[in-house]
This record gives sequence, C-alpha cells and structure tokens, in this order.
Amino acid sequence: MPPTSHAPLRRALAIAFASGALLPLPAVAEDDADQRQTVIVTADRHPRPADQAPGTTVSLPADRVAATVNATNIEDTVKYLPSLLVRKRHIGDTQSPLATRTSGVGASARSLIYADGALLSALIGNNNGLASPRWGLVTPQEVERIDVLYGPFSAAYPGNSIGAVVNITTRMPDKLEASATLGTSVQRFNQYDTQRTLPSYSAGATVGGRLGPLALFASASHVTSSSQPLAYVTATRPAATSTTGIPATGGFNDLNRGGAAIRVIGAGGFEHQRQDFYKLKAALDLTNAVRLTYVGGLFLDDTSATAESYLTSNGAPAYAGTFNIAGYLYPAVPASAFSNNVYRHTERHWSHSLSATGTSGRLDWQVIATLYDFAHDEQRGPTGALPAAASGGAGNITRLEGTGWSTFDAKAGWRGGDHAISAGYHRDRFTLASNRYATADWITGNEGALNLASRGRTRTDALWAQDAWHFAPALTLTVGARQEWWQASDGYNFGLQQSGPPFEKVQPARIASGISPKASLAWAPATSWKVTLSLGRAYRFPTVAELYQTVTTGPNLTSPNPDLRPERASSGELAIEHRGIRLSLFSESIDDALLSQFGVLPPATAPVNFVQNIDRTRTRGIEIAFDKRDVLPGFDLSGSATWVEALIRADAAFASAIGKDVPQVPRRRATIVATWRPSPPVSLTAALRYASRSYATIDNSDPVANTYQGFAGYTVVDLRAAFAVTAHWQLAIGADNVGGARYFLFHPFPQRTFSAELRWRY
Repeated sequence: MPPTSHAPLRRALAIAFASGALLPLPAVAEDDADQRQTVIVTADRHPRPADQAPGTTVSLPADRVAATVNATNIEDTVKYLPSLLVRKRHIGDTQSPLATRTSGVGASARSLIYADGALLSALIGNNNGLASPRWGLVTPQEVERIDVLYGPFSAAYPGNSIGAVVNITTRMPDKLEASATLGTSVQRFNQYDTQRTLPSYSAGATVGGRLGPLALFASASHVTSSSQPLAYVTATRPAATSTTGIPATGGFNDLNRGGAAIRVIGAGGFEHQRQDFYKLKAALDLTNAVRLTYVGGLFLDDTSATAESYLTSNGAPAYAGTFNIAGYLYPAVPASAFSNNVYRHTERHWSHSLSATGTSGRLDWQVIATLYDFAHDEQRGPTGALPAAASGGAGNITRLEGTGWSTFDAKAGWRGGDHAISAGYHRDRFTLASNRYATADWITGNEGALNLASRGRTRTDALWAQDAWHFAPALTLTVGARQEWWQASDGYNFGLQQSGPPFEKVQPARIASGISPKASLAWAPATSWKVTLSLGRAYRFPTVAELYQTVTTGPNLTSPNPDLRPERASSGELAIEHRGIRLSLFSESIDDALLSQFGVLPPATAPVNFVQNIDRTRTRGIEIAFDKRDVLPGFDLSGSATWVEALIRADAAFASAIGKDVPQVPRRRATIVATWRPSPPVSLTAALRYASRSYATIDNSDPVANTYQGFAGYTVVDLRAAFAVTAHWQLAIGADNVGGARYFLFHPFPQRTFSAELRWRY
C-alpha cells in the first residue's frame, strides 16, 4: 500500500545515516568464507562480501577467462556460466541484454550488472534495446574476477535481482604495471542472398601504479566492427498468382514465425561501428583503514547502418512499389520496409562513481554514489524510399540527451560471535527524455518540428538488513528484509497523428511501496557436502519506459497505462553440493508480471503490442553445474545443464496465453567447457553451448522458430588456444561457432568467426 506520508521515510533515512551508514560490512577471512559460504562455486574460490550471501554463486577469475573465452567485449566473459545468455548480436553490439534461467532477453530489468559497485544495468526500461546494460564501460583486460548471484535471496539487492546479479571486480594496481592488446576477428556470413566477409578490430592499453597512498589506473580501448544483417525485409506471399504489377526478380520463399508464406526481399541493419572508451580510476588511502576511490569513464560510439535489396526491376535494385515476383503480386512494398533499417547513431556517455570504504576490527563500511549521463545520444534515419534516401532527404532525428540515472548506497556491517549483521540504505533515480524531430535532411539537416516525445522519472528509496547466524557447527541461518518506497513522476507523451489533432498527455504520478523478506538455511553435514534452502520475496517496480514510452498504433498514437503495478516474485531454491558438483531445484512465481502482449489499449480500438500486468507466471526448473580441475592430468572440465518449465498460469486480459510458455525462455540449455594444459605456457579449450527453441509470442502462436523474428534452438561449438610466448607476451587464437550454425534469436546471429589476440604485459 502507498505510504500516507513521507515523514516515516525521512525518519528512517535519518536513522540510516546516523547509525547504519557508519556500521561496516563484515570482513571475511578466506578460511571463514570457506566454512560459512552457503554454496560451492563453479570456479576458483575466493572470499566474497557478506552482502552477497546467501544463494547460489558462480565465480570466474580473470585467468580462467583468459584461458577459455574468446572475449572481445566484457559481456563475452559470462557466456559459459550456468543458465546465462547475453544476446550479443555482433562485436561491439550496444543492445546486449542478459537472459537468466527464469527470464528472457526482453526482460533486462530482471537482472543487475555492477562494475566495482557502479550500476551498468539501464533500468530506464525492460527491453533489449535502450534498456540494455552498458557493458562498454568495462574492458576484459581490467577484470580481476566476476561473481554471479542467482535469485532474489539477498536483501542487499533490489527486486531487479529476480534473475541474477553480476558483480564485476576490476584491478587496482599496487605497483607499476602496463598492458597493450591487439585483436582481430573475421566472420564469414552466408544466408539468403547475403554473402559477406565481416572483419572487426580492437586495440586497448592500460597503465597503473602507486604513488605513496595514491593508486592510479588508466585505460583506453577502441573497437571497429562490421555486422551481419540484423533484420530481413519480408513481404507476405499472396495465395493466388497474378500477372499484374511491375516485374521484378530476386528474393526467397520462406515462412514467417507464424507459419505464413513470405518472400524475403532484402536485408538491413548492416552496422559499421567505431567505439572508444576511456577510463580513469584513482584510489587514495586516507588512513590505513579508509580508502576514497573515484572511477570515471567516457564511452563514444558512432554507428552507421545500411540495407540491401534482393530485388531487381528494370536492371536496378528495387526498394519500394508494387511488384510481380515469380508470378505473385506483392502490393505496395512501403518505403519504410528498407529505410527503417538505415540510420546513423552517435553517442557520448559519461559515467562517474565516488566511493569511500573503511574497516576497523569487526567493522566494515562502504558509501558509493554513481552517475550515468547520456550527454549526447542522437539517431538519424530517413523516411523516404531508397536508393535516393541513402544520400539524404526527409527523415527523423531522435535525441536522448537528459536520459540517465544516479544511485547512492551506504552499507555497513558487523561480525561478532556467531552473527554477521549487515544493513544499508539505497536511493536511485532514473530519467527518460526521448524527443523525435522531423528534418529536411536526415544526414546533415537541423531539427524541425517535434513529432514524438516520451518523458518521465522514477525514484526508489530502500532500507535493508540481514543477519547470517551460525547457530550450530553445521548450520547457518540467514534472514533479512528490504523495505522499498517507489515513485514515478513527470510523465509526458506527445505525438503527431496522420489524422486529427496531436496526441498529448501529462501522465499522473505514481507511488508504491513493498517489503521483501528473505531467508536461507545452509546445512553442512560433512566436509564435502552442503545443502542450502533459500526463499525470497522481491518487488520489481515498473521502469520509466514501461510507464511512459509512447506507442505507435497504426495512424494514431497513444501511450501505455501509467498505472502498471509492480511485479511480485516469490522465489525458492534447494541446492545440494558435493565436491564441485551442484544440483539446484528452483521455483519462481510472479504475480502481476510485466510482459508485452497483444490487446486493445484505449482510446485506440485496434489491438497492439504493449506492456501490461499479467496475473501470474510460474517457473520451475532443475540445474546441474560442475567444475572439475585435473580430471586427468592437466585436463579441466566444467559445465551445466538446465531444464525449465516457465508457464503463464493466469491472464484475465488474454485467455489464450494461459498454460503457454513464457516468451524467450528455452526449456533446455547446456554448456560444457573442456580445457587441456599440455604444458604451463599452453591452454587448449573446446566449449559447447546449447539451447532448445523458445517462443516469441505470449500465446506461443509462432510455430516456426528458425526464421527472422523467431527464437530458434542452437548448438554452437567454440575453440580457443592460448599461449604464453614469454613472461610478457601472450597470444591467443580462436573460433566461435566453428560449425557455422545458422540460427535466429529474433535477429540472425553470427556465423563462423575466427579471432586472434596479442597481449603484452609489464
């Protein structure tokens, strides 16, 4: 229920700052972490902060990444971890959301990604576009380790942890160090009438050291990449033949995901990207027990996308019109069919974080504030027909300046006797500012009249506390709770319509609150055994884009319901572990799940896709994970297998969805990674990634999976060979998707890609 006054919140915050913010998080010695840790990780062990327990955790150190993963970008590093998928469409892709064992790639707000405590998840939305994580703020070369927490079982994290939390820890040098990296990759793509060789190049450098109490680290990286098509242009194939229309040749007969006959007439979204990233980290030891740290980053992106037609008419490529192809009349292929896949996108984003950490005996504490700012974000695209539109003409300019987020966290804790108590305060603020303007020349023209706008803000305040009680030699009980106060405001939508007056609406403000209890019991009956039962409740509040993003409904414009209710997740996991093998039984039930579905959105009368609350979804599954070192001399083997049943259990607004699979969640997935170290300087790795098909629609009305906009199953094999040439030089060569599998996860995914990397370290 909404709070009736802000006075209780103000009093709670005052208490948090006066007491909780000054009580530190418990320091955990390595032997103590091994004794009380609630799970067995599937990689090298290390101490982990108390606020990360309880629940299943997987940890990946930097040396394992370097030996086993062809990692051009940081998101590549997690692709072999249990039940995780990053929908990375190509090298340098800025739209790479994280999918977990219970949520698909369109649910980016159901996972959290942090780098050194700074939020990389773009919780301005819950989609695989604008709301994708800002992975580009971290490079693989600076990573020390990666920790992944599964499920909403820690009170230290908001309800966005329903799926998983990824914590990236980077290095801070204690002495002079430097590195330089050069990499290249080549993809050979062949599908329909597109055959292209697509090269990518990367370069990076780091330098760091210590000057007395001051530690400094700086890095710079550059990526130039070319992608396969991200979209295909299709037209519905008529049932009857015809002799009318402009004669044209080309294209391919196929089926769309709904099983209807189509003609594939072209491809688009061939992205050419140039990205640069600069980072500075500075850590000042104010005393032996207190450290002040600043991290600043600048991300630059320049992306151009083109399209190609498979059609030829009168000896020239054809893009729009009424065509007769192979005896069938295709009426009025619109100009937008191709021009929507042509654009220029430029970004200049800043990130900042400032933190203070301290420790004194049994007391540890941390205060951190972060800011992410879309200082410049502009996308330009044509509205006219190709090929003329490729060189200019009418179009649109979309700007996102003013979009961004800020966070503040103060967390503290104390360890004494059999208790490890931690607590904290959190505040975040997310802002959406999207404005689209008409322009006379989409390439170089100035902004004209505003024709589409979406704006709004959300804010969350939270207090949390957690106690890990080691009440018996073999038993640890962890209990906690998180109280959150959420509000949305400044919602505004505007849009021009093809007929009638402009659509304009100031949206109402919203306020809500919720408390999320957590509990976990870990039992270690013997040295090599661990059994953990974890239960957690979580609120995932609507994002600003879900509330206020403008939707196009044919010739009219309207906006989603600003009264969306928060998702309420009830999750549980039973994990049984023995000598590096874990079996997990997990369950998740979400009331008022926020998903996009087909329906009528007043005042419009025609059905459209839009976000609304679905009464209930339920997910149940089994996961087996293992990590074995030296199974044979010099031979390591790790992997996982997951079976999931994710169903729509109740949906009053769309009855045909009841009993159907939740979109984008495959029922089966697996990974296996085998590494052979024939001698210390050499590491040879083969990895397999597998997933069964999933559905794109909420009522599962897409029987054809391996087609554009479908979600196909896939089996992909990767290879990597890493060599320590000298103490300072390392060389790696590899291949992803060695078999050249052709599959779709809505978009066509990369085919066989070869890579090479040369690294120097001092």
